[in-house]
Amino acid sequence: MKVLVVEDDDVIASRLKLGLEKAGFQAVVASDGDEGLYQAMLGGYAVIVLDIMLPKRDGWSVCAELRRAKDPVPILMLTARDTVDDRVKGLDLGADDYLPKPFDFREFLARVRALSRRESLNKGQVIHVADLEIDPASRTVLRGGEPIHLTPREFSLLEALARNEGRTLTREIIVEQIWGDEDSLSNTVNFHVVALRRKVDTGRAKGLIQTVHGVGYVLRSSGAEGA
Repeated sequence: MKVLVVEDDDVIASRLKLGLEKAGFQAVVASDGDEGLYQAMLGGYAVIVLDIMLPKRDGWSVCAELRRAKDPVPILMLTARDTVDDRVKGLDLGADDYLPKPFDFREFLARVRALSRRESLNKGQVIHVADLEIDPASRTVLRGGEPIHLTPREFSLLEALARNEGRTLTREIIVEQIWGDEDSLSNTVNFHVVALRRKVDTGRAKGLIQTVHGVGYVLRSSGAEGA
């Protein structure tokens, strides 16, 4: 599982990264709010650990932006500002947990594990977009009650599009974050999208998978008439 650590203190960031990796997580570090938001929007994280006092963009702003984008990834906020108002503000903006500095790493790790388990449970839930139904547990897909048979790459692509309904995924995000295959070319993505669209949208009154020219692909429940 991947954890994003957004922390500008190099010592704290390196300690958290090392500890998380020893615990079996893959940790990515961002040192300011803008970089943290960019990394978070790439997706693929089980948990985001987010400091509040950051250069360029504070943690509250990052959290609020992710929630405005309907990103459900669990967020653990870290801060030296341990007041009730600060905790309430973070939780009201959509954070899932709050840990004041200084903290014991064992407690930090326990909270990350708890949030990652919650994310795993959420990912196991059936996804519904219009008349499309995706079951991540059984890796089955139905549209209008009819089964659709997909290859593993087609399934992972469709699942990612559905989890990010309304948000455009670039070809780079699909290759690097969803497939984890940096050697694939953009035309490989195009090929799989064409195949996926043929299976999911052909013959339907509304096409769900749409191309954002020059950018990438998006799945919208209010798709275009005539697939």
